Amino acid sequence: MMRSLYSGVSGLQNHQTRMDVIGNNVSNVNTTGFKRGRVNFQDMISQQLSGSAKPTEEKGGVNPKEVGLGMTVAAIDTVFTQGNLQSTGVSTDVAIQGNGFFLEKNGEKSYYTRAGAFGLDRDGTLVNPANGFKVQGWMAREIDGEMVLRTSASTEDLTIPVGSKDPAKATQNVNFACNLNKNTPVMQDPAAATEAERAKATWATEFKIYDSFGNAHNLSVNFVRAADEPNAWDATVVVDPDNAEFTNTRIGIGTTNGTETNTFRVKFDNTGTLQSVNVPTIPGMNSNESGEIILRASFNVPESNEVTNADGRTGPNRQEFNINLGTIGSQINTITQSASSSSTKAFYQDGYTMGYLENFKIDSSGVITGVYSNGTNRTIAQLAMATFTNQGGLEKAGDNTYVESINSGTANIGVSGIAGKGTLLAGALEMSNVDLSEQMTDMIVTQRGFQSNAKTIQTADTLLETVLSLKR
Repeated sequence: MMRSLYSGVSGLQNHQTRMDVIGNNVSNVNTTGFKRGRVNFQDMISQQLSGSAKPTEEKGGVNPKEVGLGMTVAAIDTVFTQGNLQSTGVSTDVAIQGNGFFLEKNGEKSYYTRAGAFGLDRDGTLVNPANGFKVQGWMAREIDGEMVLRTSASTEDLTIPVGSKDPAKATQNVNFACNLNKNTPVMQDPAAATEAERAKATWATEFKIYDSFGNAHNLSVNFVRAADEPNAWDATVVVDPDNAEFTNTRIGIGTTNGTETNTFRVKFDNTGTLQSVNVPTIPGMNSNESGEIILRASFNVPESNEVTNADGRTGPNRQEFNINLGTIGSQINTITQSASSSSTKAFYQDGYTMGYLENFKIDSSGVITGVYSNGTNRTIAQLAMATFTNQGGLEKAGDNTYVESINSGTANIGVSGIAGKGTLLAGALEMSNVDLSEQMTDMIVTQRGFQSNAKTIQTADTLLETVLSLKR
């Protein structure tokens, strides 16, 4: 009779524990990145009244007689199912779709979280604004003018240098892909041609390029059909044609050393495909029969100190850059000749003026890209992600964070989308995975279980009272 009392007590206590977990789930129904808990029960040890007996020739076997002594909590699991994603439009909000955790640090202590509601502190450090923990990842390093990420290195604090300068870069490459109209009229005698005839016979292209100070200059390349050779065009290259200081623009194939010309001839085959390029005024200055056609051009940089240039001459600083006309035999991103209207001009150049970091964005792999006022984009950093062999073994540390335990395994830190890690979505947050309808149902079942165990205690008490009344 006393066993049923204690069985009922164990049922009351453990259903109360289950109710505590359900109450915590319901209270966190709107907590970003929260993962619900789940309580599993198991029976306790049973008291054996008689053991089992094996069958004999005369009679069969006998089963054991056991009385259970109640129940206990088997486990309180954290259920890491995916929560719904909610769009916020905040650039520093990041949601994880799939497995993985963000890595944060408080000093040397590491914490892991699914809540990606991040922000910047006064120093531009990416942090969890609720507790100041610093988000971890890898900062990009500039190597030979390129921003390189070393994700194999140890993680570090991420800093977004809002308002920082992106220094000016001189133009190094200009790519052409225009079409030259086969039906453009030929000037038989350029000296006697009128201005109108010159305009009709010339396909003039202009493109903006930059010097090392970030000053913009107009690159003018004018194409005129050759009168002495079919499918050939003579081109003249001038930087800032309206400024007399730049009239000594030089052009060459591979080099401008020792050359004083700014004209070249481009030739096409009968299909309008690029065939070759040469500099008629310089013997031997011809392109190869295959590969890319890259002309080397140079001009004076205004108000710069005198230097010894690549050609060995001392004088104004000359800036050199490449003019890429495309690949011989190809019509993709290559200058062509066909019987249709002449088209566009240069389509790409890699120089720019100085700019300031105005904004940044985070892509699905966690790469943070800075957007500068001069139109350039630079890789700044990349977010780190962590996965565990047994994420259910993580211990909750408050503030929506987890820490490693002896049963979770060591954190496998890497980038999004690799080794089972999920993808990232900027401008969104992962909602709690608590299902209110499920929790309310569990609450009803838990309440009924609690009431039933209370009734067990009441009934056992009634039986004890009957025994005590036998002596009256």
